[in-house]
This record gives sequence, C-alpha cells and structure tokens, in this order.
Amino acid sequence: MTSKYHDLLLSFSLSLLFSSCFSAGPIAHYCGKGLNDTNGNTTLSNDISYVLADLVARASAGGFAISSYGGVRSEKVYGLAQCRGDVDARDCSACLADAARRLPATCPGEGDARVWYDYCFARYEVGVDFAGAADFGLATILVNTQNATNPEAFDAAAGTVMGRAAARAGGAGAGFGTEEERFDAIDVTIYGLAQCTRDLQPLMCAQCLSSAVGMLREYCRFRQGCQVLYSSCIARYEIYPFYFPLDI
Repeated sequence: MTSKYHDLLLSFSLSLLFSSCFSAGPIAHYCGKGLNDTNGNTTLSNDISYVLADLVARASAGGFAISSYGGVRSEKVYGLAQCRGDVDARDCSACLADAARRLPATCPGEGDARVWYDYCFARYEVGVDFAGAADFGLATILVNTQNATNPEAFDAAAGTVMGRAAARAGGAGAGFGTEEERFDAIDVTIYGLAQCTRDLQPLMCAQCLSSAVGMLREYCRFRQGCQVLYSSCIARYEIYPFYFPLDI
C-alpha cells in the first residue's frame, strides 16, 4: 500500500496492545535486499554475527550503539541497536540478546534486517552506512481494535498528548519523551511516548516524529491505542500506562 506522504510499505496489525516484557517476542520485523549466496557466504555471516554481538555488548550498557565490520564498503555490515528510553539495563540487555539471536534466522539471505520489540529495536544492513540518516520510509502500524468513546474529542486529546511527547523527544528530552493527560469525558488517562534513535540530529528527529504523529492521525482514528514504528523513530499512545516511570 502507498501513502500520499511517501512511498511507504505499511503493515497493519489489528490486535490489542498490552504492555509486556521482551519475552513476548518481536512485535514487527522487516527483511529486504536479498543477497546471492548469503547463506553460503561464511565471511558475511561471520561479519553479521560480529556486528550483532558488538551491538548487544555495547547497547546493553548504554541503551544505544552503532557498529560496523567487514572489508570493502559494498560488503561491509552496518548495525544499530537501541532500547526504549525507560527500560532498565537488565531488560534492555535481554531484549537485545533475543533480537540478535532472531534476526539472522528471521531474515536468512537478506542484506537488510530489522526487528522491533516493545523494549528494543535492532537492525543491520550490508553495504549501506545508514547511521545519522532519518529513515522513515518504511512504517509498521499496530492498531488497537477497540474504538474510543466520544471519538472526535478523544482523537483531539490523543493528538495533544502525542504532540507534546514528540516535542519533548525532539527537544530537551534528547530523543525520548513521554506525556499523559486525563480525558475526563470517558474517565481515562491517555499515555503517549515518542522516541528517536540517538544517531539523529534534533531536526531529523523532529521530522521523523512529525511524520509518525501524522500517521497516527491518519490511520488510527478513533482507536483507543496505536503505534507507528519507523526505523528511526516510534510514536505510541494508549489508555493504560505502558512505559516505566523515569525516576526509578
């Protein structure tokens, strides 16, 4: 499917989104750019394994890492891993370890592999140094099947929450922002989260999140919860607390 905004590959999952630990497994993945004889190319397979292991080791400690390994650029493996900004080091490490284990098996023979969890995101690509570039051409949208009561007013309130979360992430939040607001019309609190990968400059982060919030408005109308997953940023809102307090 294409969007009027960009040429986007959109994947819709109509399911309830419940907060869960990393052990619930990936919530989305993408495989692309098939490589000839990748399964039989021991060197490339080893390079991918090296990059993934390096990402797990370094991102587990700091929540984010980029890595690269290999010979000539066309065959070099580039990788990135990041945990959600509210996730502690133990859960971050466990999530990334699972991502590194699953990615090669999920995308065998592919030179572009990405996996999203509730708690973390990891990717690698052969021959493309993507670090520092805002990547929001591919979107996965996960939509809560339950419609909101008083939908027009709810959408306006959710939009306000997400606008503030995105502004915080693109500004003083250094790529991560959460917001919440009481919606008295149906006696619920709307929780919102926005995050960019840490390789992005603030302007690129703001551009990515602006697109993500726009996708929420277009494809998630009247829904009690929704999230947009890009490779460079994510945006999500729910009517239950799905992120951890930042002061613990």
